[in-house]
Amino acid sequence: MYERILLPVDESTSSSAVLHHASELAHWDDAEIQLLFVADTTRDSVTVVDNDVVDALEREGESVVEEAAETLKNLGVDYSTDVVQGNPAPTIVEYAEEYDYDLVVMPTHGREGISRQLRGSVTEKVVRLSDRPVLTARMKPDEELTFPYERVLIPTDGSRSTKRATSHGLELAAELDATVHVLSVVDDSALGFDVRSMLSGEESERGANEAISQVVEEANEHGVTKLAETIEHGSPSAAIREYVEGNDIHAVVMGTTGRSGVDRILLGSVAEETVRSAPVPVITVSPDGE
Repeated sequence: MYERILLPVDESTSSSAVLHHASELAHWDDAEIQLLFVADTTRDSVTVVDNDVVDALEREGESVVEEAAETLKNLGVDYSTDVVQGNPAPTIVEYAEEYDYDLVVMPTHGREGISRQLRGSVTEKVVRLSDRPVLTARMKPDEELTFPYERVLIPTDGSRSTKRATSHGLELAAELDATVHVLSVVDDSALGFDVRSMLSGEESERGANEAISQVVEEANEHGVTKLAETIEHGSPSAAIREYVEGNDIHAVVMGTTGRSGVDRILLGSVAEETVRSAPVPVITVSPDGE
């Protein structure tokens, strides 16, 4: 599945769990990792060193990829490195597409450190823009990333835009012989107590059951037989997070848009909230692409 993995790096990456997790994926699928540093052209980074005009960020990038490469070398992973100039998020997305990478792996924090929220970060923008699957993982020191995944969560609302993510998650689970947990969340937080709300709630419940049935049917086609099916009520992002923590889930695979998605605007969506808060890797898959 992941023969070619793109791993954008910054100065925090070489010692991170994300780098080690990417190496585990590479070992599993006999993959090569491309380390990529994007020298941010939106920042003024040109300076003079020993009477030579140099780009400080490019110099930094060479050092960063060299350090990360040393870690991968010690882990026995095939790798290559590249330093390019550009606006980081769109450059990463274009690079992944141009060189046909199977997976982009990114942490959910950047230069400001582990306390930085995801909103507005390079990672968030890559998740929003990428047609390639993106694996994101938090980099908190008290959290461990597990691989191989034994329990994979696939949240679904039954919409057509989540189909590609569902297929991706089932293929991954089949390759790993993992148990698939299928979760559909009925967001009834806005419902009142009148008849219309009751009917709407019943309709939502039926929709959740249908969404799960669709995933189960496709799981059978993939040869996935270990399944757990659950319907929850409440805030979708909160329900997903609680399910992950309560069921020892190792990874989440989900679409970047669902029934409420408009023009793939991720900001504030269930996918964004899950990427930001989940204590396990989240693989987001856009509805676009092959």
